Amino acid sequence: MPTLTIDPVTRIEGHSKITIQLGEDGEVQDAHFHVTQLRGFEMFCEGRPFEEMPALMARICGICPVSHLITSAKACDAIMAVTIPETAEKLRRVMNLAQIVQSHALSFFHLSSPDFLLGMDGDPAKRNLAGLVAENPRLARDGIRMRQFGQQIIEWLGGKRVHPGWIVPGGVSEPLTVERRDQILATIPEAITISLRALRWFKPEIEKFREEIRTFANFPTLFLGLAKEDGGLALYKGWIRVIDSTGETVADHINPLLYQEFIGEAVEPWSYLKSTYYKPLGYPDGIYRVGPLARLNLAKRCGTPLADAELAEFRELERHAVLSSFYYHHARLIEMLFAVERIQYLLSDASILSKHVRAHARPNNPEGVGIMEAPRGTLIHHYKVNEEGLITHANLIIATGHNNLAMNRGVLQAARHFVRGERIEEGMLNRVEAVIRAFDPCLSCSTHADGRMALHLELRSPQGSVLDEMWSG
Repeated sequence: MPTLTIDPVTRIEGHSKITIQLGEDGEVQDAHFHVTQLRGFEMFCEGRPFEEMPALMARICGICPVSHLITSAKACDAIMAVTIPETAEKLRRVMNLAQIVQSHALSFFHLSSPDFLLGMDGDPAKRNLAGLVAENPRLARDGIRMRQFGQQIIEWLGGKRVHPGWIVPGGVSEPLTVERRDQILATIPEAITISLRALRWFKPEIEKFREEIRTFANFPTLFLGLAKEDGGLALYKGWIRVIDSTGETVADHINPLLYQEFIGEAVEPWSYLKSTYYKPLGYPDGIYRVGPLARLNLAKRCGTPLADAELAEFRELERHAVLSSFYYHHARLIEMLFAVERIQYLLSDASILSKHVRAHARPNNPEGVGIMEAPRGTLIHHYKVNEEGLITHANLIIATGHNNLAMNRGVLQAARHFVRGERIEEGMLNRVEAVIRAFDPCLSCSTHADGRMALHLELRSPQGSVLDEMWSG
């Protein structure tokens, strides 16, 4: 059976490849998204003191270390059996929102917008960050400024832009100063302006991609994420909620501590990435999606005025839940706007300057679960400790694992639509890659290509002869 291999998938965080199997008639028979790296962090941390876990777990990821930092700290809070000070929770929220802004900006402006601006069939030598700068300097600059906005807040709060150590079990290590608060607030107006400008630019562009919208992982699935009691967008804390493709609630008020009762983890021989599924429906029927698209499908409101106006417009895209994964891009822009508004709201509360920002305790529980919404979706850290507080077991469920089944099915859907015949066309393969970019998977989370497709593709017949080949990068 002829096989196409896209290796590596470009403009994502990490290393992976896609294989596409063709039948005798040239039609796509199957496709897989392969994660080709083994990280092993669940084993690395065994035997370490639980207090070290937040700083250690932040090293999982160079793109969104704050997400692992906070989720790990929440698991350690549970082991200590403490309620952290209110101000500490607000400060954690601010840093997480800043993380969401900078990560969404990277995904939308730098990794995906070359496809929107230069076209899916555009010259790959230009369809990259450098081409973006040449074609639309302001859009490129806006992406840089939004990443800077988020990363600068992380640095001002935590001391470093990558792997800050400020968030600790029990809260945060230092209170916020008036000077730092005012520095951050001064950057808010520009960030709101850029977020709105990006939405005004992108929404008309959507009309150019109707074929991609129909075929980029556009199928019924469940959607999973955190939810507030009032239906508001939940990023730091909430109950787990599951809805179906019509928007109806499948499960609600699920205690995160009981995640193993409804989330199963499967392993396939063609990937190091776990595939999670909703246990009541079994594997692989329990397919679900997490992340910005899922969160906006789950939420009745964002809770900030500008983002709520955009969410109301977003809901007009479909009668029920928005199913096409192409709309992850639109959802990211809405969340980015929400995050900026929410940071402004939190920092305008006088209590944000309280000096009481950390609770201290020894281990009081043998295990703890931390759960939070990372930029790419629901993130779970589960630790068990012995009497000395040393880690005996760790289980991590990363957002990309939640989405793994949907990404694979999406790759197959797009490949069946765009890939045909005995010739390789770069544009059709770019569309298959673009399905993965819509999910914005974080694999190794520390490296990614800047758009140059450093790969060699061969299309072979069942007898092994080369029908067509392509080099790029």
